[in-house]
Amino acid sequence: MQYLHTMVRISDLDASLDFYCNKLGMVEVRRRDDEKGRYTNIFLAAPEDLDAAKESMAPLLEMTYNWDEAGYDGGRNFGHLAFRVDDIYGLCQKLMDEGVTINRPPRDGHMAFIRSPDNVSIELLQKGDRLEPAEPWASMENTGSW
Repeated sequence: MQYLHTMVRISDLDASLDFYCNKLGMVEVRRRDDEKGRYTNIFLAAPEDLDAAKESMAPLLEMTYNWDEAGYDGGRNFGHLAFRVDDIYGLCQKLMDEGVTINRPPRDGHMAFIRSPDNVSIELLQKGDRLEPAEPWASMENTGSW
């Protein structure tokens, strides 16, 4: 068995590309517009997975934009996406500086949760050993649900 991709439905193509590419740092690998089906598929890869994604098309995040959809509630009962990151504190600070809410701060130096513009829960996990607890994260409360 080989993991290929995870698909999330999105309601705002520009907001989603800004979030996943500009803020999280993912890279667009390919895109497909289907006039007959009235949707767009955009496949994204994390920078460290880019070579593997180009070679085998895995692992990928598939964003599906249905042109006529009015919106999705709660990420369509989706669980979460998970990404391993080099510096969880640095990334969370960057995301906060760009207006992203940190729903579950990385108090333990290991795990945080954020949400996409379509309310998809995203888990961020520190690569390697957990970092030493540090402020402001150690005393930051949860915000919303994750």
